[in-house]
Amino acid sequence: MVRAIEDAQAACDTHRWGDAWRLLAEIDPHEMDVDDLDRLATAAYLTGHAEEAFAHWTEAHQRCASTGEVHRAAHFGAKVAQGLAFKGDLARCRGWVDRVARLLDEASIDCLEQGYLEHALGMLRIFEAGDLAGAREHFVQAGKVGARFTHHELVTLARIGEGRMLVYLGEIAEGMAMLDEAMVSIEARELSPISTGDAYCTVIDACAELFDVARCRSWTDSFVRWCDTQQDLVLYRGHCFLHRAELMGVVGTWPEALDEARRACDRLAAPLLPTVIGAAHCIEGDLLRLLGRLDEAQAAYERAAELGHDPQPGLALLRLAEDGLDAADAMIRRALGEAEDPISRARLLGPYVEIVLAAGDAAAARAAADELHGVAAEIQTPFLRAVASRATGATLLAEGDAAAALIELRRAFNELNLLGVRYDAARTRLLIAEACEALGDRDAGAMESRAGHAALELLVRGGDAMSSDEARSADSPDGLTRRELDVLLLLAKGRTNRVIGQELFISEKTVASHVSHIFTKLGVTSRSAATAYAYDHGLV
Repeated sequence: MVRAIEDAQAACDTHRWGDAWRLLAEIDPHEMDVDDLDRLATAAYLTGHAEEAFAHWTEAHQRCASTGEVHRAAHFGAKVAQGLAFKGDLARCRGWVDRVARLLDEASIDCLEQGYLEHALGMLRIFEAGDLAGAREHFVQAGKVGARFTHHELVTLARIGEGRMLVYLGEIAEGMAMLDEAMVSIEARELSPISTGDAYCTVIDACAELFDVARCRSWTDSFVRWCDTQQDLVLYRGHCFLHRAELMGVVGTWPEALDEARRACDRLAAPLLPTVIGAAHCIEGDLLRLLGRLDEAQAAYERAAELGHDPQPGLALLRLAEDGLDAADAMIRRALGEAEDPISRARLLGPYVEIVLAAGDAAAARAAADELHGVAAEIQTPFLRAVASRATGATLLAEGDAAAALIELRRAFNELNLLGVRYDAARTRLLIAEACEALGDRDAGAMESRAGHAALELLVRGGDAMSSDEARSADSPDGLTRRELDVLLLLAKGRTNRVIGQELFISEKTVASHVSHIFTKLGVTSRSAATAYAYDHGLV
């Protein structure tokens, strides 16, 4: 037993959680000391055995309470509460928070666990009462306790909580600055594994809510690197797949995104979080819809709804794609009517404009586009600004003001193109083509239309079942594979190998290999020559 425990301790120290779980699970927990019981619980939690983890932390809590080690008993009680909160089991979480509060109150001791109690109370204040200002105050107090005990992990978690509350309270720049600072500690590996996983999920969620594509890309890439260092990770790996799928869907790598969404569904199905699994199925539905697999998209949206996740606006856009305009119109109006906060409404307003314009209601589109501009001005992220400009441009076009529409649409396209959001950029080019046609510039309209349709065809062509190394398209020049064409397009825009890898979610070494193959197939020897080729063949 001693050798097994020593091996398990070494496994925990090197983040081999699966090995630690397998070694410790063979030992009677009653024969372990409290520290090893904590290691067993941590390994269980990280490898997807949440209820076993809660049971082991509960035993550690009871042992410490029985021997009068109040602060340690509170420590393990707070761990149970943290895990239950992440799971969304608020009733059990509240029970443990109340128990920890009573223990500390009766003991009248000043300890670090008072700060973790404040942090847990802040979380409950959000979920139970929706009291953002009250939650912020708890996080502030948690940070003060952490600072007094020079406990960097608690200070960082408190800063993340306060930062998110500031964002919700309208202090977006200040809130995001706090989250960015917290990410420095997270990337420096200054937090425990469970707090690190929680923190990544929380910060990336905040960035996604604000439509901050650049931060989502940066922090998701960082999250992937961290997950890769943790053996047999289940819970946070599932969240990682979810975030990657959402981001890859935005930038237009749809087949890979679909794979990631399905991996997220698999990883999140067994241990917990049905609403998060619902979100993964909704992303799956969005990707299937974009790939034209409408029946499969319908099934994915139904699974999301069954798990408690509203599949809008994707389901309304699916109805629009199926020529069910009346159903799409009713769905999106209902969904927007239920949305109350600006962030939730912003997610719906762009699709709302698209659908009501298709229904011929320019007045409703105008009101929605104006509201979206207001939200974008407040949030100030490039992607949301672009979506707002495109909505305004589409509305102006429907109203007959093609010249004003063109200004807004060009602004939208430039933002989207700079962000690498290829699908939205391509659809914006088609609106630009309409505006040019309306102004009598048929040559420019035809050029924009060709470019937009070519970009959309490239995205959809990526959905073929063949591997990217073997796939060939009949109109792909000089035998370039789909992935090589993707790399060439980004290379021609001046992206470095590192940036190309980040945008396509492949390693820098793989990018270099693709570039070498491109040079060979095109008969060129430099990036400038490859760029000239791309422009000469109308690829950019």
